[in-house]
Amino acid sequence: MALSVAGVLAIFLLYVSIAGGRTPQLKPSQLAGHAGRVSLVGKVVGPVHGAGYSTRGLRFDVVDIGGAARASVPVVYHGSVPDLFKVGRHIVVDGRYRNGLFVAKRDTLVTKCPSKYTPKKA
Repeated sequence: MALSVAGVLAIFLLYVSIAGGRTPQLKPSQLAGHAGRVSLVGKVVGPVHGAGYSTRGLRFDVVDIGGAARASVPVVYHGSVPDLFKVGRHIVVDGRYRNGLFVAKRDTLVTKCPSKYTPKKA
């Protein structure tokens, strides 16, 4: 009996550590009505204002990658800004969506690899 309980507990802990601790990745068009921490995935559109370490933070908009720009989400971010960050770059940033603004968690902004590293379409 004790071995059965230990086995079930081990499986539960493994499941929670792998699947239960993930932060969902959402596109700007999927953010509406979502509460809690998420990873926002999208493309930076201009203009970009401010700086990561200023009191107002870095401010920019993000749209769906490869989609129409109609689902734009304003982002405010504080912290270090990757060297490759610019308008048109694909990014991932963690944070929360509140009152129409995505408030990013400090130092979570990551740029995705530039498109020159992806295979060309035939």
